[in-house]
Amino acid sequence: MDTQQHDIQADIVAEDLWRTIFFEAEQAVKVEPLLASFIHLTVLRHQSLDDVLAFHLSSKLASQVMDARALQELFKEALKEDPQISHAMHADIIACYDRDPACDYYSLPLLYFKGFHAIQSQRVTHWLWHKGHDSLAYFLQNRISEVMGVDIHPAAKLGKGIMIDHGTGVVVGETAVIGDNVSMLHGVTLGGSGKASGDRHPKIKEGVLIGANASILGNITVGECAKVGAGSVVLEDVPAYSTVVGVPARVVANSPKQTPALDMNQNI
Repeated sequence: MDTQQHDIQADIVAEDLWRTIFFEAEQAVKVEPLLASFIHLTVLRHQSLDDVLAFHLSSKLASQVMDARALQELFKEALKEDPQISHAMHADIIACYDRDPACDYYSLPLLYFKGFHAIQSQRVTHWLWHKGHDSLAYFLQNRISEVMGVDIHPAAKLGKGIMIDHGTGVVVGETAVIGDNVSMLHGVTLGGSGKASGDRHPKIKEGVLIGANASILGNITVGECAKVGAGSVVLEDVPAYSTVVGVPARVVANSPKQTPALDMNQNI
C-alpha cells in the first residue's frame, strides 16, 4: 500500500470512529444527565477527535503553573504537525475496545482510561523531545506521572495499537521501544538493569503481552508475539512466540500461532 492509499484509509477510520464516539456521547447525555456538562465540554462541542483529545488532555494536565489553554494549543500544534500522533491514537482506541472486556464503547478510553491518556500525552512529549524542547517534555512527563500514575520517558519510542490496561505504576525508560499492537497491564516496568548509560532499556516487539507487575530490565529484546507472565523478572532476550515466567524468567512454552496481545489470555 502506498502512502496516499494509507492516508485515505486512515482518514476513513478516523471519520468513522469520530462519528461513533460522537453518537455514543449523545446517548450518554440522555442516560446520565448529570454528565451532560462534562460530555458537552469534552466531546459534543468539538469538530474532531483531535480537538477532543487536545481539550481533554490539557484539562487533565493543567496546573497552577501551566494554563489549560496554553496546553491545549500545544497539543493542537503537535497533532497538526505530526499526523502519526492521530493515527496512533485511533489505533489505540480500537485496541482498547477490541481487547479490554470492560470497554463496551469506543468513547470510554478517550474519556476515562488513564492508561490511554498517558500514552497519548507521551506522544506529545516525544514530539517536543525531538524538537529540542527537553525541559517542557520533562515538565509534562512529571505532570503525566502525577495525574495518571504512568511514567514514560519522552524519548521512549511507542508504536500504535498499544493498550495499557489500568495503567497505574507503569514505568518506561528513555531508550525503550514498544512495537505495534502491544498489550500490558498495571505495574509493568521497562527499565534499566543498573547504572549503564546509552541504549539500556528493553525493546518490545509487535504483538507482545506483558502481565501485571512484570519487570523487563536492560537492553534486551522481547520477541514478536511473546508472552511475559505476571510478576516475572526478565533479564535476558525472550524468543518470539514463547511464554516466559518466573524470577528470573524462563521459557515455559512456545506457540508459533499465539497472538497474546490480541487474545489477552494470561494463562500459562
